[in-house]
Amino acid sequence: MRTGSEPTTARSALRARMWLSVWGVVWAIFGTAAFALAGRTGWAIACGVLWLVITVDLVLILRHIRQGPHYQPGPDVPPYRPPENRHR
Repeated sequence: MRTGSEPTTARSALRARMWLSVWGVVWAIFGTAAFALAGRTGWAIACGVLWLVITVDLVLILRHIRQGPHYQPGPDVPPYRPPENRHR
């Protein structure tokens, strides 16, 4: 059921985000090691920073998954109620 409030009540596909982050961590580690071995320090640092950002995102994703069905609802969790009609 569409209520028009989807941007404020949207739910994230956390498991898909988790696996994409794992994939990103693998490639960032590979890139950091490959560029470091090739002597490309700037690119190795860039991949290392990307690795750090992806790891922080992965930790937050795992935290939300562990917080339960509010963040990772299943078929038994009903949709959010539409927000009350507020005047801005």
